[in-house]
Amino acid sequence: MYHLRGVVLPSGEERDVWISGGRITFEPVEGARTLDGAFVVPGLVDAHCHPGIGPDGATTLDEACAQAIRDRDAGTLLIRDCGLPIDVRPLQARDDLPRIIRSGRHLALPKRYLPGYAIELEHPDDLPAAVAAQAADGDGWVKLVGDWIDRSVGDLAPLWPEDVLAEAIRVAHEAGARVTAHVFGEAALPGLIEAGIDCLEHGTGLSSDQLAELARRNVALVPTLINIDNFPAIADTAVRYPTYAAHMRALHAGVTDMVGAAVDAGVAVYAGSDAGGMVEHGRLVDEIEALHKAGMTREQALASASWAARDWLGVESITEGASADLLVFDEDPREDLSVLRTPRHVVLRGALID
Repeated sequence: MYHLRGVVLPSGEERDVWISGGRITFEPVEGARTLDGAFVVPGLVDAHCHPGIGPDGATTLDEACAQAIRDRDAGTLLIRDCGLPIDVRPLQARDDLPRIIRSGRHLALPKRYLPGYAIELEHPDDLPAAVAAQAADGDGWVKLVGDWIDRSVGDLAPLWPEDVLAEAIRVAHEAGARVTAHVFGEAALPGLIEAGIDCLEHGTGLSSDQLAELARRNVALVPTLINIDNFPAIADTAVRYPTYAAHMRALHAGVTDMVGAAVDAGVAVYAGSDAGGMVEHGRLVDEIEALHKAGMTREQALASASWAARDWLGVESITEGASADLLVFDEDPREDLSVLRTPRHVVLRGALID
């Protein structure tokens, strides 16, 4: 049992918080141990993370556990996995690891995504049935690969016909699942948006008109800026595909302006590190700082990785009866985001992780 007194975000109200039985309460708990700290923040949320993917592809479950611990120790207490080649349900059963919302396997076509990651469908028309299966097996999310390099044309290209996309997303929605899609370039965006996509990952090719449409349709964007920083290096390795290489460099050059325009348009933007593969785990604060540099206020950037993201994913923050998943700081992270790197306390499911 613990007791905290501090400024509780997002309300900014100074109040007492008690933790008992792993839950938050605002009623005094006799015998609770008082923890030091002045600011209490709902646990961070990595909305695009891959505990189970490493630089060489799929990891073992033990390696995925170590990745999740690295994320947890950096303050991430809730993960949307955003596509995994391994089953991490055993990690969900562990009280000492971040909560994980599973999106199941990526859905792609043969040779149109990273090898070994996705379920590769033989024909585009197979997508609705595959979406139905992933919706039934996951935790309310399905992950599509919306575009990838098509070596026959030498550039990024869509994977799915627009009518197939629309049917697949309809099937997911009927099953109570939301759909998100990996998309880098411009060509796949009209079909994804018109089909009723719920979220876009990366979205580097989005135009101002499309950002307005995302805001109107309440489509979320997870731009993964620290992973987009890898685009120039990816381009450098694509010497056989100069059009694709130039395209990737151009997308990288424009991403900061795109995210700033998304914020100005009222798009719901959330923080995702894309950890796994080219990005190390435990780097969510780097993404929060990148979102601030791209145009979010400090408080908006923090919200995108804390209380706003929790609300979007249907997970409570610091409310009566909620699971006690929170961070405690000596200074106000709304004034200096680097404060997020040094929590005084990490509390997960009511347990002190320090």
